[in-house]
Amino acid sequence: MVRSWTTTPIPSDPAAIRRHVALAHEAAIDSRFNESPLLGVRAVVQESWQRSLQLRLNPDILFAAIDLAEDDLRDYRAAHPLSLVLPTIHQLLIRHTFDTGLIVAVGDQAGRLLWIDGDRALRRKAEEMLFVEGADWSEAAVGTSAPGTALALDHGIQVRGAEHFSRIVHPWSCTAVPVHDPDSGLVLGVIDITGGDDAAAPATLPLIEAAVAAVEAELRIRRLDDRSQAGRPSAAGMLAHRETAAAQAPSGSVRTPPASPPAIVPRAEDGWLLSVLGRDSGQLESGSGSAAVSRRHAEILTLLSWHRDGLSATRLSELLYGRHDATVTLRAEIVRLRRILQRVDSGLGIDAQPYRLQHPLELDAHRVLAFLDRGAHRVALAAYTGALLPGSSSPGIRAIGDDVRLRLRDALLTAGSADTLLEYARTDDAAYDTEVWRAALHLLPARSPKRAAVVARIERIDEETRRRN
Repeated sequence: MVRSWTTTPIPSDPAAIRRHVALAHEAAIDSRFNESPLLGVRAVVQESWQRSLQLRLNPDILFAAIDLAEDDLRDYRAAHPLSLVLPTIHQLLIRHTFDTGLIVAVGDQAGRLLWIDGDRALRRKAEEMLFVEGADWSEAAVGTSAPGTALALDHGIQVRGAEHFSRIVHPWSCTAVPVHDPDSGLVLGVIDITGGDDAAAPATLPLIEAAVAAVEAELRIRRLDDRSQAGRPSAAGMLAHRETAAAQAPSGSVRTPPASPPAIVPRAEDGWLLSVLGRDSGQLESGSGSAAVSRRHAEILTLLSWHRDGLSATRLSELLYGRHDATVTLRAEIVRLRRILQRVDSGLGIDAQPYRLQHPLELDAHRVLAFLDRGAHRVALAAYTGALLPGSSSPGIRAIGDDVRLRLRDALLTAGSADTLLEYARTDDAAYDTEVWRAALHLLPARSPKRAAVVARIERIDEETRRRN
């Protein structure tokens, strides 16, 4: 008997809902519903199934084509604009997925998966359905899935279980959001979280949206830095100009990604990042490679990055060593540092008289402040991974670290939401800051179940303070 999907009651039990969607999927594949709305199936999913059927895709055969050789894929990834923001994606998303049953994938504007990281066991399991780097997961290739459908619709989407067109993907759930070029608004790629039910939990979509906002803000900052140099166009801008006409579809229509990869475009040469938050040493990233730098060298680079107009040998000595007469030691460190920089990227050099970086070097601390300036408080908090070079005794480093920490605190106290303040209160910086806890308590609704725990925390801090005094 043919089932009437327009009149069958929608189940309320999660397991029953999954079974209902699976049966609806069977009906869609068999075309038994004649394009009538399927009760209990989201319209966005049903429309994607229709597009998949029109493409004559086979739900039992998943053809995620891999058409780039390993060397070509490596070169293509290195040239892609999103390679510049991988540290931010790692910081905000990937590092939280290890051993959690989740993986993060970053794809290009055509749906090709470029980077996949996260839970190691899950990555191996995902390989069985060809969810691997280099594979084409556009809607045109595999049917309904979060990465491909998000690109087709040009907005974030969650796909759960049997909502996938391919039966092979039914055990999985995923959430994906496109990344846009800050200037043109064209799609640069997509960020996806894949796994079990948690991958499509209600909180996952806003989490990825916040990460995408951070990525797009970082690209915008880099774009401004690029323009302040010799007028060179950025890699993302060059890619935007080479987008196909399919990416310029009228508003509300479905965008069909190009079947072939875009041409490899030159990568911006001025993108240098030094990570020093929550670290006892530095990690330097550039277009040519990356390298760990010692605490002392990270201190020098941080001071020169912060004081972009340059510092005299005497002043840099004072900020670094706390004394003005250590210039001989300083010069020796500068010589060693120049050699290291030359090995990492010949474009990042240090001038003398005064000591000054030849090109801007961005700190992860700069990004925190940039997010605060844009009112992205939660993103700024996520990017603030700890004190700046916490083991440093250099006066200049301590001053910069205090400046960043206090500006973050002041911004959150002034304009942060209750949830953001509570998240901040659980960090090492604010764990015993009663002003932060009380501000969060003030913002919480009167009937919030979180109030009791916050009150208990404030009382415990007050009691420990009395004992110490």
